[in-house]
Amino acid sequence: MIKVFYDGKCNLCKKEINYYKSISSNNVFKWFDIATNPKHLLLINVSQKNALLYLHATDEKGTLFIGVDAFLLIWKNLKYWKILYYFISLPIIKQLSIFLYKKFANYRFSKLTYCKLS
Repeated sequence: MIKVFYDGKCNLCKKEINYYKSISSNNVFKWFDIATNPKHLLLINVSQKNALLYLHATDEKGTLFIGVDAFLLIWKNLKYWKILYYFISLPIIKQLSIFLYKKFANYRFSKLTYCKLS
């Protein structure tokens, strides 16, 4: 089962994850809101601060995926989203996506008061 660790206090994040939940099979994903319940991060040995900054996910083998790679893991396992998975996986597109995702994530993180963790 794929485990997804997401920021459930972020309206944009929550909306996107809720959409993924609504279209996914029940036996593919397990979703963890780490903003309200960070204890699940012990499973992957990641701090709440880092998990709030970037989306994290693990595959069935326990391999950790962060940021764009976590989204790719999700999209690869959602019906009709595999096209986006293949497109974003293209080397130049993936590098641009990583750059833009990090810019956005850092901006979002700096604006949310609950992300101000030590």
